[in-house]
Amino acid sequence: MAQLRAKLCALPVGAATLLAANCASAATLAEDAEAVCKGLVGGADAVKIDAATLQSPSPLAVAERGPTPSGRVTPANPVFCKVLGHIDPADPKAPPIKFQVNLPVEWNGRSLQYGGGGFNGVLITGLALPPAYPFDKPSPLARGFVTYGTDSGHETKQGEPPQVFALNDEAFENFAHRSYKKVRDAAVALMQRAYGKMPEKMYFMGSSEGGREGLTMAQRYPDDFDGIFARVPVINWVGLQHAGTRGGLATMGEGWINPAQVKLVGDAVRSACDKADGSDDALVQDPVSCKAAFKIETLRCAAGQSGDQCLTEAQIKAVNTLHGTYKFPFPLANGLDDYPGWGISGEDIPAVGPTGGWVAWWLGTAPPAQPPAPNNGIAWIYGAGGIQYVFARDPKLDVTTYKVEDHKARLLEVSRLMDSTDPDLSRFRARGGRLIMLEHMADYAQSPYAGIRYFESVERKLGKAETAEFARLYTAPGVDHVGSGAPANVDMLSVLVDWVEKGKAPGDLEVTEQKVEAPSFAVTRALPLCRWPSWPHYKSGSVTEASSFTCAP
Repeated sequence: MAQLRAKLCALPVGAATLLAANCASAATLAEDAEAVCKGLVGGADAVKIDAATLQSPSPLAVAERGPTPSGRVTPANPVFCKVLGHIDPADPKAPPIKFQVNLPVEWNGRSLQYGGGGFNGVLITGLALPPAYPFDKPSPLARGFVTYGTDSGHETKQGEPPQVFALNDEAFENFAHRSYKKVRDAAVALMQRAYGKMPEKMYFMGSSEGGREGLTMAQRYPDDFDGIFARVPVINWVGLQHAGTRGGLATMGEGWINPAQVKLVGDAVRSACDKADGSDDALVQDPVSCKAAFKIETLRCAAGQSGDQCLTEAQIKAVNTLHGTYKFPFPLANGLDDYPGWGISGEDIPAVGPTGGWVAWWLGTAPPAQPPAPNNGIAWIYGAGGIQYVFARDPKLDVTTYKVEDHKARLLEVSRLMDSTDPDLSRFRARGGRLIMLEHMADYAQSPYAGIRYFESVERKLGKAETAEFARLYTAPGVDHVGSGAPANVDMLSVLVDWVEKGKAPGDLEVTEQKVEAPSFAVTRALPLCRWPSWPHYKSGSVTEASSFTCAP
């Protein structure tokens, strides 16, 4: 194969027109790919390659269940060299940084780093579908990309809170930013060894914590990536942990809202706002206007009344707490002193693990407990644990007694490390980097308004026209944190490649909702994916077709 490709690429220009695009960047592992792969094991410095094995092609597989819709899909992959390695810590008490790099035998000269999620602690293999990726597309590895990921420098142990690692300074700094840079550099060195050349273009795709990692790379290491996709990024991290904890405290006792009442709220929101775009499709297309128009007080119980068909005063106060801004008594990194409240719509998206609305993220199926229980909302599990292990560094702390003012120095330290809110992307822009952000407007894991505010801060810093040269923000109505509830799938990898390598700047795009049924993964619904601040307005035709809508402010 390698000899054939070399002969074809050596043809005169006119005879190899169809091959030109591939020949410019094509590379293969040497004739004996297995020997080259095995030869990568070892390492004399801090970076050690523990195992390298040539993998046979694997077929597409779909699991009956999974934590997210895309998590059920295992894409088909080609022959590749699977490399497992680690980077030794400086502090002997800190864990190593583990990583996996996948080297396809037929390489297109590009690489894709995958971001993590939550508090990480799990090795990101680079073999799954990347964020928002359509279920029926060939995987990045199958397309010829080198793919790779890391555990960010710690492993979460069964039965242990996911934030325990934060008690070690080096482990926490690795989680904040150092591990992604170190693994990126280790992956480049591996590509150089395996193929005899550097990657021509480097991409990063991440969602949630991984989205924060993507923005971290653009801000801290602007020379390292050509294209970055950050979906639902948890960028104002310190604010999110505190606001999530506040939301949990508001539902302790009488403020907790049961699943039947969550359905009541979801129905009321749709009744008030669904038809605002001109269609009756059970989807709030303009949640920004809906947030201003909908009043939770309309569901208040009458005097002496209670039950699933109304909300008590304590419950209404809890909802207003969720929607309200969280304010700090002092500014954090980049001058921010607050966290924007959550939006509206998608409250009753069914909860399956991290999929879903209020029940999944905010409320759980039981009121918040101390220590957090598995049936609590994820925001409480993350936030309360974050307060104990990251900010107070006291695992036994009663979170109800925590005061921000008592931990100011630590909050400022963590904010400098974790809050990817620096709007100065001038170096990333100057070296030709391209950035795409995507916010899901029914996201209750983090507030989509944090990402919107960040993008607008970049526009203020660099200018709107200048920002448009290298960055895009899209918003998807009705979609939860992980891609359920409304059309959410779009091939952002191809969009990034076209922009970075062909200068084709993206306009409004299209998102699809797909059945998780191989091999067709049939599209059940599609919508325009509008550039902020536009949203889909209904024109005419079927509400399941993107062509029936147009993007407008």
